[in-house]
Amino acid sequence: MTTSLLLASDALRCEIAPALGGAIAGLWLGATPVLRSSAAAALTSVRNAGSYPLVPFSNRVGHGSLRWAGTDHPLVVPEGFEPHAIHGVGWLRPWSVLEANGQFALLSYEHQADESWPFAFDASQAFRIKGNELELTLSITNQSAVAAPVGLGWHPCFVKRADTHVRFAATGRWEMGDDKLPTRRSASTGLDRDCQGLDVDHCFDGWSGALHLSDSALHTTVSSSLRYVVVYTNASRDYVAVEPVSHVNNAIKMLEHGDASACELGIRVLQPGESMSAEMSIHAQASS
Repeated sequence: MTTSLLLASDALRCEIAPALGGAIAGLWLGATPVLRSSAAAALTSVRNAGSYPLVPFSNRVGHGSLRWAGTDHPLVVPEGFEPHAIHGVGWLRPWSVLEANGQFALLSYEHQADESWPFAFDASQAFRIKGNELELTLSITNQSAVAAPVGLGWHPCFVKRADTHVRFAATGRWEMGDDKLPTRRSASTGLDRDCQGLDVDHCFDGWSGALHLSDSALHTTVSSSLRYVVVYTNASRDYVAVEPVSHVNNAIKMLEHGDASACELGIRVLQPGESMSAEMSIHAQASS
């Protein structure tokens, strides 16, 4: 199995670890890390990667318990995240390399129904680097015999420097309980503030699809076709997680309980053979 892939333009360099959750080990603009970055050979845990894919759901399924179409499905809970299932299964499984060159890579993962997720699916990730931008596409096809709930996203962790500032527009924020599950939606215009002292772990909806991180080293723009974004950082973290996602945290459980409709929560229900895709890009430039 391919241990690492290196994509590079004149400005940007991206190292991918297919066997470690199809993760991005690192992303650099010249010598400056854009994401939390290390060489793929030195990366021993996907939890320390620069970014990893979220498939077939984002964030948590409360208490690792899924009830769908009248059937209960206990889900495997990754170590360290008890009691909730989290971030799907793609980040915990090796991906195969279908195509790769110096500026493009295509990875795939085929999931057979198991205790981590009871619905079969195929997923693919495309990475393309050009100039100062990394473009990513994540796709999923329902290969089970029944309709299945689906969500997609990414979990990039950007370097937090002493003067890092985050700015984006949204229309709502989902408040979090002590159990790290959403409790209610409140109106929000997004964020426009310095990251030092910022304590946030929330899903924002009505996201404009663009988020800016700026400091004395870099100005980074995250753009996505998705309209939800999870932002996470606190004083103990040297990174800012900016996660473009397709649905609210714990949306599958909230849908099960009738708290809101699938459309309101962002959950897609794919029929057998139906597919879904999402796009994200990271553009980095040196601060002037």
